[in-house]
Amino acid sequence: MKLLIGTGGYTNEDWLGLIYPEGTKQPDFLSIYSRYFNAVEVNSSFYAIPGEKAFAGMLRKTDAKTMFTVKLNKVFTHERNYTEDDVQRMILSPKPIREAGMLGPFLAQFPYSFKRTPEHRKYLQHLVTAFEGHPLAIEFRHASWLKDEVLEAFRELGILWVSADYPPMDGLPPYQVQASARTAYIRLHGRNQETWWEGQSASDRHDYRYSEEEIQDIAAQIAALKDVDTLYLFFQNTTKGHALFNYQTLKDALGQHDLVVEIPKGSGLF
Repeated sequence: MKLLIGTGGYTNEDWLGLIYPEGTKQPDFLSIYSRYFNAVEVNSSFYAIPGEKAFAGMLRKTDAKTMFTVKLNKVFTHERNYTEDDVQRMILSPKPIREAGMLGPFLAQFPYSFKRTPEHRKYLQHLVTAFEGHPLAIEFRHASWLKDEVLEAFRELGILWVSADYPPMDGLPPYQVQASARTAYIRLHGRNQETWWEGQSASDRHDYRYSEEEIQDIAAQIAALKDVDTLYLFFQNTTKGHALFNYQTLKDALGQHDLVVEIPKGSGLF
């Protein structure tokens, strides 16, 4: 199993003094990030679709050794009023990364309000059709989608089911590692029940550091995956450097199952 592990985004000011030396400017973050992680989830595209030049710059800063996944813009998942022009811009903008062979799936992260209703099922069908021919990973935040028939449909269509770890709360899907294709996709959001709904920002919601026992359990579930060639895993708990510490623990835990995370430049974390 090829393990591609990183974080959701990389422009984290609170990583200064951890992996980013004090005084490092944001334009230099990605080149340093790529010394430690072999994959990155581009989240800025949710707010504005970057141009080809921006993606070419990202590729250059990673020496074309870091795999990218790209989050779909909010017009596709939250506003749900996309145009054909939006589709073409979303597909074509990562061209430099695609041509370098370093582009993974697009990520569609739907909000909690996107429940499994006839209207939303129809919308999802149209979205999948719009991105036909391009790998697509889909994360649902409402538990109504976690059904055998949905997973089976994903398998038939080759869509990646995102196994997301949330706080154990009513309405949110329970954490189950599922693979609907030979590529699996995991997002670890943390389990902070106090701030998930009440937090003022994404940083508040993701203010959680997994315990060693929790990481060991996650590693065991990954090791148990069958018929999976490639795994993408992204820590979302980047606030306060939680993801950095959990990443190191996860690498060690995976090693106990003879699974190795290959780092682009062979650097250790701390």
